[in-house]
Amino acid sequence: MQEPILRVGILSAPKIRFELNGDFILSGQTDLFSGVFNAELKENKIIISGNGKKLAFIDEVIIQPNEPETEFFTLKDVMIGVKFHWERYEKQSFKGSLKLVIDGSKITAINLVKAEEYLMSVISSEMSSKSTLDLLKAHAVISRSWTFAQIEKAKILQSSNKEIHPQINTEDEILRWYDREDHNLFDVCADDHCQRYQGITKIFTEISKQAVQETHGLVLMFDDNICDTRFSKSCGGISEYFENLWEPIHYPYLIPVIDYKYEPDGYNFDFSKEKNAEKWIKGNPPSFCNTTDKIILSQILLDYDQETTDFYRWKVTYSQKEISELLNSKLGVDLGEILDFIPIERGASARLIKLKIVGTKKSITIGKELEIRRALSKTHLYSSAIIFEKQTDSQSETPTGFILHGAGWGHGAGLCQIGAAVMAAMGYRFDEILLHYYKNAVMKKIY
Repeated sequence: MQEPILRVGILSAPKIRFELNGDFILSGQTDLFSGVFNAELKENKIIISGNGKKLAFIDEVIIQPNEPETEFFTLKDVMIGVKFHWERYEKQSFKGSLKLVIDGSKITAINLVKAEEYLMSVISSEMSSKSTLDLLKAHAVISRSWTFAQIEKAKILQSSNKEIHPQINTEDEILRWYDREDHNLFDVCADDHCQRYQGITKIFTEISKQAVQETHGLVLMFDDNICDTRFSKSCGGISEYFENLWEPIHYPYLIPVIDYKYEPDGYNFDFSKEKNAEKWIKGNPPSFCNTTDKIILSQILLDYDQETTDFYRWKVTYSQKEISELLNSKLGVDLGEILDFIPIERGASARLIKLKIVGTKKSITIGKELEIRRALSKTHLYSSAIIFEKQTDSQSETPTGFILHGAGWGHGAGLCQIGAAVMAAMGYRFDEILLHYYKNAVMKKIY
């Protein structure tokens, strides 16, 4: 296997502004292009205009650098943190080629980039490039593995013509999960829904380059297949089964892992019993990811991530008016005033997989974990490992509000980024970190 060229989806919009820094070649053209351009959709054609030129392309156009090592392009108005609490726009620059494709009423911008170049950016975008070498090496391996696993999965789906319906939507139940089925024009997206990729916008330090070079072509495998190496910010003390978060497939390397050297005392991990889940979520158990060390956290939490300070154990308070209006808006269902939240199913990490919401007008069951997080926040709740505390007063039979107590940040499957940072700081090697979080996996060099 040779190092592949990846297709990374950067943004979709009716109009895209970009700058070519250097000399670039457009599909079917002989002239060299440089400067600032606009691409917009007119009469089902991509119209590129700027710098005294105007060209039309049917379906798609590829814009290639004449000197790939030194030339790059810049995209304006790239949204990062899409639908998360840190959502914002940035100007970002990329090496490789720019592909513009018609996608319905919009144009999608795709970066065609070498896999190892992509990974240098990912580990610098997902965490600080000042991180320890073993943390960066561990992340390089899982980012490479996850990317190739998604490409292989897409090939299988296309060859089988299998339709995936990742949702159940009835009058009384909404059950959805969100995965790579959303991406048909490219291999992976550039945002947190896949893994962060911000091109050459982030500064590549020598240590991040070293991490990618020293793990060149290394992936995690199980049963001759590249592992789908999921990861999240903080597991909250225990990682989660893959099948509880996404499609009902069991991966023996994405199973619950106690995120510590030993099992914490005083806890019962049968979270089907609410008293056990409450003690765990309201407690402060020892864990690799249970840290307040600012030096370690700064390796994982970049500038906008550091706006979040209470990731291991946290709480959110809603008044009755706030929670009822929020759920009405998010679910598109008028539940009336909210009377109760009833856990129907929890995973091995105490994350809610199914939740029943009881209202004065209607009750509804929702899941899986990301759907619950979206419903209970204007953006995304940090995690679905939550318990609900009613607020009441003597003048009303309905709760006046709810306090949500939560654990962790993210879906919790696979590697826990903050836990891995702590392990690396404690002297664990990158392969020890990987085999802690991905049980039953083996490492293999594929190119």
